Parts: sequence; C-alpha cells; structure tokens
Amino acid sequence: MKYLAAIFAVALVAGIAGSSSLAHAQSKASDGASSDFKQPRTADGKPDFTGTYQWPKPLPGDEVGHSNATIFDRKKFAPFKQGGEAFLEPRTGDPHHDEPRDFCLPAGFPGGVLSGNAMQLFQTKDYLVMVHEFQRMTRIVPLDGRPHQTGIEPTYYGDPVGHWDGDTLVVETTNFKRWVLDDYFYTDPKEYRMHSDAVKFTERIRWKSPGVISYSLTDDDPKIFTAPWTQEFEVISKPDWGAQGLFEYVCEENNRCPGGKCKVE
Repeated sequence: MKYLAAIFAVALVAGIAGSSSLAHAQSKASDGASSDFKQPRTADGKPDFTGTYQWPKPLPGDEVGHSNATIFDRKKFAPFKQGGEAFLEPRTGDPHHDEPRDFCLPAGFPGGVLSGNAMQLFQTKDYLVMVHEFQRMTRIVPLDGRPHQTGIEPTYYGDPVGHWDGDTLVVETTNFKRWVLDDYFYTDPKEYRMHSDAVKFTERIRWKSPGVISYSLTDDDPKIFTAPWTQEFEVISKPDWGAQGLFEYVCEENNRCPGGKCKVE
C-alpha cells in the first residue's frame, strides 16, 4: 500500500513538473550553491528537485568512457582490500553475462541511473520518485524518516531511504544483489566492474546553481574496498525534454534474441 500512496503522489505532482523545471544552465564545479541563487522550494520549505534532467555527467577532468553512459573514474577508487579483485572480471563471450540488459534483465543501481537517457524527478513531502527513461527504471525513495526494511530479498536496485541534511537530500541504499556497477566494460572489456551484495550507496543531492544539481555518490563496499569512496557528478535541467516527456521503453524478460539480435526465420 505504501507504493500505491507513492504512485498517487506522483500523479499529483506530475502535472506541475513542467512548470517547476528551471532554465538550462551549466556551471563549473563548486563547493556549494551560488550565494545569490534562490533555490526552488516545496510548500514545506524543502529544496524542490521536481523536473526533467539529463543523466548524471562527470565533472571536467574526470574519466569519460567509450559509450554515452557515464562511468566512474578509477582515480576516485579506494584501494582494494585483500580479495577485492572480484570487483573486476573479464567479459566471457556469453551474452547473458557480458550484456544482461540485452535479455531485458535490469540495469541495476547505480548503472541504470548513469545510462545515457533522460530522467524525471517528482517530489512530495514524503517521497522522491526517480523515473529513468532507460528500462523505465523507477525508484521510490521514502523521505519520512523510516528505517531500511528487514527480512527482504536482495534486489537489483536495493532498498533506498532518504533524509534531509540541511538543503541536501541524502539517500542511503542497501540490500543489493551482486551486480554490474557501471558500463566501463565498453571502454575496457577486461574490466567488468561488479559491486558486491554488501555494498551501501549514499547519494547526496543538492542545488548547485540555476538548472544544475550536484549529485554525489559514495560507494561503501566492505567486500571490495578498504574504505568508502565518492565521486561528484552534475545533473542538468532539461525543460525542453520535459515538454516531450520520456520516450516509451519496452523490453520483455526472457528475450530470446542473443545479444539483442534476432534471426529472421
């Protein structure tokens, strides 16, 4: 029932998404929002992130991959702990392993958020709903202070809960399956990056300047790294994309076309 409530909340705010979108502007990295920038706020005074956006993009100087998707910069990684080499594994030639999305398996988090497609955010007092065009990935983030769920099966997208730290929205996500971290394997087929089932991701979301959100992601994976590590990205408002809406993405599980290529009988 709590997810039905979230969906009804989305319906209420979807109608105002276009009007709350900000003019598109880009800025260089900074430590906080511009002092003369008046952040959009909800009726209860919280920063309002409702709108349509480009996927998170790297800051100037950070590593860029060989596909449209954003990748993590290896320079940001903490050292591997003993046994942490399981983070990397080569592509095997088996399309089910090498590109499970061709068979309509979920991209997972954070890889799905970093894929090169538009996304929409809808915010109410109790929820932030993040809808990504790729695979129509939807995350419903409670903002009411509840703890993580217990006794549930691990999932591709984990169990997110959010809270406010001043004007920064902090989203902590746990309870993952072991799955693909990002699309780096398109840059180097020998580095197929996998997070473990023990990982905890922490997102820090705040307004940086008009039309620009700072999106910081911390990877705390005690089976892989000796310490948590963080990378900051920018998310750019795209009100013109919002006018069109997200394009339909249809993919059925158990796709029988290996590698996404169907033979004509």
